[in-house]
This record gives sequence, C-alpha cells and structure tokens, in this order.
Amino acid sequence: METNTRRIEELGTSVKVMQTAIEERLPLPAIQGSGPQQEVPLLGAEIVEQPEQHEPAFMETEWQSRLAHDQWTAVPVSGSRPPARYKHAAVAVDEKLYVVGGSRNGRYLSDVQVFDLKSLAWSNLKLKPNADKFEETGSLDILPAISGHNVVNWGNKLFLIGGHSKKVADKITVLFIDLETHLCGVVETSGKVPVARGGHSATLVGSRVIVFGGEDKSRRLLNDVFVLDLETMTWDMVEGTQTPPAPRFDHTSAVHAERYLLIFGGCSHSIFFNNLHVLDLQTMEWSQPLVQGDLVTARAGHAGITIDENWYIVGGGDNKSGCPETLVLNMSKLVWSELTSVKQRDPLASEGLSVCSAIIDGEMYLVAFGGYNGKYSNEVFIMKPKPRDSSRPKIFQSPAAAAAAASVTAAYALSKAEKLDFTKAEDPSSKGAENSISEKDVTNGVKAIREEKNVLELSLAEVRAENTRIKGQIDEKNGTLSELSKELLSVQGQLGAERSRCFKLEAQISELHKMLESMQSIENEVQELRTQKSAFERNIELASAVQKQGSGGVWRWIAGGNGSA
Repeated sequence: METNTRRIEELGTSVKVMQTAIEERLPLPAIQGSGPQQEVPLLGAEIVEQPEQHEPAFMETEWQSRLAHDQWTAVPVSGSRPPARYKHAAVAVDEKLYVVGGSRNGRYLSDVQVFDLKSLAWSNLKLKPNADKFEETGSLDILPAISGHNVVNWGNKLFLIGGHSKKVADKITVLFIDLETHLCGVVETSGKVPVARGGHSATLVGSRVIVFGGEDKSRRLLNDVFVLDLETMTWDMVEGTQTPPAPRFDHTSAVHAERYLLIFGGCSHSIFFNNLHVLDLQTMEWSQPLVQGDLVTARAGHAGITIDENWYIVGGGDNKSGCPETLVLNMSKLVWSELTSVKQRDPLASEGLSVCSAIIDGEMYLVAFGGYNGKYSNEVFIMKPKPRDSSRPKIFQSPAAAAAAASVTAAYALSKAEKLDFTKAEDPSSKGAENSISEKDVTNGVKAIREEKNVLELSLAEVRAENTRIKGQIDEKNGTLSELSKELLSVQGQLGAERSRCFKLEAQISELHKMLESMQSIENEVQELRTQKSAFERNIELASAVQKQGSGGVWRWIAGGNGSA
C-alpha cells in the first residue's frame, strides 16, 4: 500500500507539472464581461452634460459590494473636491489616496490632497517644514510647486523624485513627506546624482528606486538608468548592454519577479511609442521581447500599476485622442489583453492621470484620479480586478522552447506512469477497496496525462508549422537578397566599365592639351614669319623709291642739254 501511495503521489506531481506547463504555454482565456457593452456609467465630460444618467446607484456604505469585476465606477464623493489637475503623482497608503502636486492651465501645484477610501471624503494635508533645511533655504514654500514627478512609499514616508518646477536645478531633487509627523523637506543625496528631469519613471524594488528616461530642463530627451538606494540615499548609474529604448518621456515602468524592469510606451517630441523593452537587472542587458495578445496603440501620459504578475495600463493618448481602453499585460506570458473600455471623452481616456492599487477591507482595488483630455478632471474611479491565475516567471522563454519542454515533461511522466507496478496489499480484506480506488484514480490520471500530452504535441506541431512558415519567408528573403546581390554585381561591372571609359577620356584630354600647347608654338613661329615678311616688304618699297629717284635725274639732264643747243 505504501508503494502504491508513493507512486500515486509521484503521478500527482507529474500531473501538476503538466498542468503548469499547459498554463504557461497556452494563451490567456478571453476576459468575460469586458468591453463597452457592459460599461458601468462613469463621470466625465459627457456626465456633466447629462448628470441625471450618472447619479450613483448605491449608498456610500455599500458601494464596495456593488462593484462589478474589471469595470470602472465613479466614486460618490462627499464634500468638496480638490482642484482638477494632471501630471500629478499619487500613491495609496492605509486606505488613503495621496495626490501630490500636478499642473493645471500651465501652472504648477504644490498641495497634497488626501482621499479617504472608506469615508469617500477629501482633505488637504497640512505640511510642516523640516526645521533645519527650512532655515537653510529660507524658502516660504514647504513643498515647491511641481509637475511630472514620481512618488514612492517606503516605510512611513513618501519620497518625491524629480519633476519640473519653477526652481531650476542642475541635479534631480528628492523630497520627503513623513506621513506620521507631516514633516516635509529636501533629502540630501550623494553618489552619481542624475540631472534634473521630469516625465521619467521611478520604480521601487526593495529599498531601491530605479529611474529611467525623462526630459531635462532643456527639453533634452533621456534614456539613462539610475538607481537610488533609500537606505543610504546614494545614487548609482547603470550601464546596460545591447540596445536600450529610444530616449523618451511620459512612459510607464514596472518590475517583474524583482528582476526584470519593463518600459512601455512614452513619446519623443514627435513620435509616440507602443513598444515594450525589458532590462534584466541581473545581467543589465536590454531586450525587446515578442509580445502576444491584443493590439496595443501607441500612447504617452498613461498610468500603470502592477498586481502580482499583471500590469494594468490606464489612459494615455497621442495629443490627438485619448486611449479609452484599460489594458493588462501578463508579465510572465507577455500577453496583452484589453480589460475594458470607456467613451472617448471620458476622464479615464486622458493623459497625465494616475492609477494606484489599494487594499480596502482586505480586498484589492485599482484607484484612478485626474488627467486631461481637453478638460481637467478631479474624478475618482475605482475598479475591482478579477483574480487571475499566476504562473512561474518565464519572461524570456520562447513558445517553441516552452512547448518542447512541456512535451518532454509529459512524455517522461507518461512513461513513468505506464511502468508503475500496482501490487496488491497484504491485507485484501481491509485494504482491497482502497487499492482498487487508488488504481482507478491512477488510471484516470494516466489518461488525463495522455490527453494533455496530445494537446501539447498539437501545440508543438503548430509551433513547428510556424517555424516552417518563418523559414520559408527567410528563404524568400534570401532569394531576394541573392537577386539584389546579382544586380549589385552587374551595377558594379557597369561602374567599372564607365570608370575605364573615363580613364580613356582623360588620356584623350591630356593629348589634346599637348596639341594645344604645340599649336601655340606654331602660332608664335607664324607670327615671327609675318613680322619678317613685313620687314622684307618695307625694304622692297624703299629700294623701289630709290630706283625711281635715280631714273628721274638722267631724264632731267637730257632735257637741259637740249635746251642749251
């Protein structure tokens, strides 16, 4: 009996291995109940025009129980609301949402607004200056007006990292807010302090904050990586290998399995991105993995938050229109899914909004606030995410490798199960029934494993077919490359012939130059002969004149003689 039990346990382990392999290989199932057709009424630009359609359908004391999974719902707020804004920073701590700074109508904000997720009421956090630093700076502003910054919660403090402010600084500024004493001040940091910037991302990993990209005070785009150790307040620069993301700002970042830093979206001054980049924090190597699932549009100014292995992306836009869909990326399987969608002019389809995760009465929620889509928003929206399956991290494992590994595992488990030798128990009267049930369960398990093996083999066949198709495309490209190479050789041959012809023309031109030079000497000789001819003609004329004069004297003598006689 012990032998059978041990073998049954081994078979159960094999089944679990197979189930895990299948879960990691197959894509996520379609999300039920997502999309506009089940959209919960939201507050926004359309809501202001038709308020009667968006009145809360539940009381404040029961709003949590009325939430639908994976759908945004506008929270009924009691009392006054804070000024609408975007490009603020927000974080949820102890059932409270802290909203810090932001921008409105080109003006930076310096307040800290707190939204109680239980009483659904806003309040303004009154900060106290850190006495020593306040006296040194002499500033009247406890918290400077700031926008495009990041906030992380560590211990009982909020740390504000970077951002744009009227106070221009060369190096990035780190501020702190103590949630217990409400003290606020500047944190002195050391090491390789990065340049001042805004629109960057800051991701907390343990006691370290990883800062990527952004835009400096001169609007120069950045794609560098820095790490701030919150225990020592020391900066260090990360030198990554391979090709990093293009310089960008207003992107989002997340960390998976405390090893992989993911960068999504953002923009330059003219291009919006929809690509995903990954930095391995152990090897410091950048990569751009292949993602699957729904098509993701380019965007910037969106917000993101992770829950377990799921990365939720909300809002964003491209300066022309907002992104109405809420996306979720399974960071282990690298599969995008569209969770839900809102109307185009809804506050959730905005740039510069924030999204946080908050635990309320032991349950996890997403909380979104603010943004700008032609109108500034101060609405609070809450979503109750549907629990999703988790699997072991395999972020860089290719589908072909996953299918092959799973198939091998299945074959091994099957062969091991088929070789099991079920011996009868020593006491059939007391254990026979139990053995019979165990053997039946094992037989069913073997059958299930065979079915799973067949599924994996089909998946492997699909991967092989895909590889064959890709190989055909590669062969086609190689053929095109061969033809282009032949054309290149032909052009190079024609170019060589033209060069030879040019050399011949240059030789002929050189000969013509020599002939021109010889013609110049001949012309000089002709000119000299012409001069000699002219001189000779003048001499002949002089000689003729003298001869004429001599002939005239003789005739005059004859004429005179005749007169005398």
